[in-house]
Amino acid sequence: MKRILSNTRSIALVGASNRPERASYQVMEYLLQQGYLVYPVNPQLAGAVILGQTCVAELDELDQPVQLINVFRRGEFAADVAIEAIEHEARSLWLQEGVQSTAAAESAAEAELDYVENLCIKKVHQQLLG
Repeated sequence: MKRILSNTRSIALVGASNRPERASYQVMEYLLQQGYLVYPVNPQLAGAVILGQTCVAELDELDQPVQLINVFRRGEFAADVAIEAIEHEARSLWLQEGVQSTAAAESAAEAELDYVENLCIKKVHQQLLG
C-alpha cells in the first residue's frame, strides 16, 4: 500500500460529497492537502465545485487519466466501477472502509490493477506516510 500511495499523484474519488461531515469529503480534503490531484465523481453533483475541483458524473468525463480510483460506493456498485477503472487505464482500485466486492477484486486481478478493499485511504496514508 505504501508503494501505491507513494507512486500515485492523481486520484478519482467516486462517490464524492460536498458535505463536510461526510467521510468522502474529509478524505478528499486530506488527499488534496497531501498534494494529490483529486477529481470528484458523483452523478448527483456533476458540475458542482467540491474543494475547488469540479465534480463530474462519471470517470469517462475526466479530461485526464488518473492513476488511482478511490471508491465511496456500496459494494454492489464496486464491480461496475472496477470495469470503468480498467477502461480508464487506472493503475489502482481502492475500495474504502466498509466496501468489499468479490467481483471488483476479480476484475482488478484480471486486469493486473493494484487492489485494496475495506480500508480507508486517509487512515492508511496517515499510518504509512503521515
